[in-house]
Amino acid sequence: MSFALSVVFSFLFSSVPASSVGAEFIPNAHPALNVPRISSAIKIDGRLDDRAWLQATRADNFSEYNPDNLTEPPVKTSVLVAYDDSRFYMAFIALDDPRLIRVSVTDRDEAWQDDNVGIILDTYGDGAWAYEIFCNAVGIQGDIRWTNGNEDTSFDLVFESAGAITDSGYQVEMAIPFKNLRFPNKPSQTWRATFWRNHPRAVRGQYTWSAIDRNVSCFPCQFGTLTGIENVRPGRDMALLPSVTGYQTAVIRDDNDANSGLRYDKVDGRLSLGARYSLSSSSTLEATWKPDFSQVESDVSQIDINSTFALFYPEHRPFFQEGADLFMTPIDAVYTRSINDPIFAAKIVGRMGRTSLAYLGGRDQHSPIILPFEESSEFILAGKSNTNIVRLKETFLEDSFVGGLITTRIYDGGGSGSLGGIDSRINFANRYILTFQALLSRTEEPDDSALTADIEQATFDGGRHTAAFDNESYWGQAYLASFYRDAKFWSFSIDYNDESPTFRADNGFVTGNNSRTLTMWQGITFYPNKRLLTQFTPNINGGLIWNYAGLRKDGWVQPELSFLLVGQTDADISYLWSSERFHGILFDKIRRLYADFSSNFSDPVKLGFNLNIGRFIARNLAPPVLGNGAGVGLWAILKPWSRFIITPEYDYSILDYPDGRNIFEGYILRTKFNYQFTRELMTRFVVQYDDFDRQFDLEPLLSYKLNAFTIFYVGSTHSYQIFDGHDNMTEVGRQFFLKFQYLVGI
Repeated sequence: MSFALSVVFSFLFSSVPASSVGAEFIPNAHPALNVPRISSAIKIDGRLDDRAWLQATRADNFSEYNPDNLTEPPVKTSVLVAYDDSRFYMAFIALDDPRLIRVSVTDRDEAWQDDNVGIILDTYGDGAWAYEIFCNAVGIQGDIRWTNGNEDTSFDLVFESAGAITDSGYQVEMAIPFKNLRFPNKPSQTWRATFWRNHPRAVRGQYTWSAIDRNVSCFPCQFGTLTGIENVRPGRDMALLPSVTGYQTAVIRDDNDANSGLRYDKVDGRLSLGARYSLSSSSTLEATWKPDFSQVESDVSQIDINSTFALFYPEHRPFFQEGADLFMTPIDAVYTRSINDPIFAAKIVGRMGRTSLAYLGGRDQHSPIILPFEESSEFILAGKSNTNIVRLKETFLEDSFVGGLITTRIYDGGGSGSLGGIDSRINFANRYILTFQALLSRTEEPDDSALTADIEQATFDGGRHTAAFDNESYWGQAYLASFYRDAKFWSFSIDYNDESPTFRADNGFVTGNNSRTLTMWQGITFYPNKRLLTQFTPNINGGLIWNYAGLRKDGWVQPELSFLLVGQTDADISYLWSSERFHGILFDKIRRLYADFSSNFSDPVKLGFNLNIGRFIARNLAPPVLGNGAGVGLWAILKPWSRFIITPEYDYSILDYPDGRNIFEGYILRTKFNYQFTRELMTRFVVQYDDFDRQFDLEPLLSYKLNAFTIFYVGSTHSYQIFDGHDNMTEVGRQFFLKFQYLVGI
């Protein structure tokens, strides 16, 4: 061991905490840490042998957040913290039996089930949002943006990291450039933060430097304070993100003829350019021209054969990451995938004290529209449109805010959809939260009935309007109010949602309207901490739904038992009693049993299943009937070794008439194979079979990722289908593609 390294370990562990020799353990309540400036940069290699670490300050005396709370953890953790002119440094020393450490060599943001350490950092100190910056034991990165209890996992940050497993546990070094963080532009910084360690064993241990009481609903209000960081700037730099994409597509010539062969399009490509400029220390302008918003991996298929509403798919496109937290509201008024294929898009995100302002705009070539109705939604793909979204948010007190939102979408050739409103969250008395949102929408339909030819006979709002795009105009409104208690032992929530028959959100994801919904939930959590059972929560939820004519559409009650067992095992079982009116028919004997199970009992094998069995409405029959059915989902994460991960998923669904005749039956089987050669180089292979469509898909991919934004992909997709009267698979689609994208800092 080098001299510097031995001094570091002596510095860290020469003194034994009083708790270890019999004194009462006292957690860090709102601790403070003065961060020193170091005289030389630190090399991030996971070795901790730089002499500059001897100038760092130390954070220790972690306390448990879970499974116990405010108690002493079974393993010790310390953090060295320092900074220089350009970077914020952290070194985590996590003591443990090295044979028990769970570690994967995988893509970034894919190691959350491993042992990992990091910081939760609120640079503005107002509890509105925070960075979560983490690494596993070998330095694989993960980053999240936390906002008022929500976590945005699509967020990415460029920073350096390295880690190593040692004889006494593991250690991780991180260096975060100040230019990649947002914080106030003033001489001295006062940040709120806690250092965190996730320790997955028989239970998922979570340990924090700043004591976090689970009976206090405001999470960031309990952070510690980092001071001493002076005369640093987040950087008023400019970054360019040029990319080049090449592809060739082939599709079957005749969808009804298995022997028609493939029709190949010419090899094509696209040059794209993204740019980001820091207008100030806390304001950025970002723009993109002809962006490639394609995904290198298809969305996971969902069974929708008995669904009448549009399905939600998460956003994966990097352009929408900055400021995504600001656009999230209780009602999904902004769904960025509604900007589908833009020629140009731009956004501005700024923060002035406790005020945040964001703008997002785009010129879209093919504009998807979700038309919400009382019992279903329709999907329309219109032509070109211009989208503008403005968001204002003012924080106050602790973890509370009031905000405003305006969105517009104007279609070429006429027609528009706009909405505006306010929303608020108020956190009070440590464990009570009140949220509210009110929106007013204005719809001016295009005069193009060809787009709605399949639904033009449908009407809504008591027959006052037709579903056809025939130049009608109308206002609509939506409201949401929620009051809940979030505490360690007893929690409850009361929610009210209201959407008028004419409410629409062309830039959002609102799939239904003409409803007034009241729901209630409450549960009590017990902590026996026995050899098998660690937590036990009996809870119950129920609700009622009416339409605007006062007709009751649904009512239900659903008791549930939730168990947290050893081996990081969760089990839930519930039973539903429901009475629903659908297409004018009252189905008053809906009964279903639900069960859910998941277990991370080991590092090589994680698995789970879900089951729902009982009576379901066959919604796509005319008239609908109440049938007997079941849905089963199975999944696993298999890790034969640290670099190779296999994730199979199986979803099965069946529904029969009351007399036993089958209405539908099928399954979707999907398996992903990932092999990580190095931290940067990975190959991935996806295999999927959809029994409902009798389609088989293959998706091989080779990826090189220098950081979250500098990437190179080469891959292909292949689709095969079984045609009626044929026993063999026929190839119906094929695409080859490559993409190179490079982040250039100026």
